[in-house]
Amino acid sequence: MEQIAKISQSSRLRPANQTSNLQRSWWRKHRLEFVVLPGGLLLFLGLWTLVTIIGNYPTFILPTPLSVFNELIEITVNGTLWHHSQATLTEISGGLSLGLLAATVLGYLLAKNPFLERLLGPYIAAMQSIPAIAIAPLLVIWFGSGKLSKVLIAALIVFFPVLVNTIVGIRSVDPGLKTLMRSLRANRWQTFTMLEVPAAMPVLLGGLKIGMVLAVIGAVVGEFVGADRGLGFLINLSKGLFNTPLMFAVLIALGVISLTLYLIVTGLEQWLLAWRR
Repeated sequence: MEQIAKISQSSRLRPANQTSNLQRSWWRKHRLEFVVLPGGLLLFLGLWTLVTIIGNYPTFILPTPLSVFNELIEITVNGTLWHHSQATLTEISGGLSLGLLAATVLGYLLAKNPFLERLLGPYIAAMQSIPAIAIAPLLVIWFGSGKLSKVLIAALIVFFPVLVNTIVGIRSVDPGLKTLMRSLRANRWQTFTMLEVPAAMPVLLGGLKIGMVLAVIGAVVGEFVGADRGLGFLINLSKGLFNTPLMFAVLIALGVISLTLYLIVTGLEQWLLAWRR
């Protein structure tokens, strides 16, 4: 009985020991991040504060971190930040959805049809070489200063990187696997869903990461040109009022939005590509 009790006790302790080992392994792997990231932020804030003290700059040239933080709290509490962030997020989501849809569909067609790529490729490259800030005024004139023009600007900026990633991803599928699918008498839809999409998924998600960040840039560029709401409009307003703390606060909000969207895509990538591990 005593021996049975020892065996039972060891079987209960083993999972706990394995969990503890996994926790220690995870901490050893990520401990540098938990030290470097906060340490780097504190060092940056310290240098920023030191520069403002030594240089004795006026607030409208270089505000202190404390004044920026106070401004950020104020516009958050009074609802100004959410009011303008909501408009920008709507434009980001619309531009990202439209750009992804157009780039993915056209990229798949170009990847499967080299003649179509040779036909349309020069025109697409020429369009991409034109800066978005140059096209934005035209879109505002044609579609007005509402959300539609901002969505189109964001979609244009997102379009080309996602298009290229889609073409590369679809063409990176192993030809041997395509032959195997044909030997198994798979139809075109089965080949697309069971082979091409999973095989191209890492490259496609890489394009989505780039597109997510570029959509933020596109929405803000559109708001710079003409808008009455949005974080880009708020930056223009702070520039006209020489309210530099407000400008810094809005830039921080844009950074948080971009980082959050990037982390969402990273989490989606880990979930969708779990089978690779």
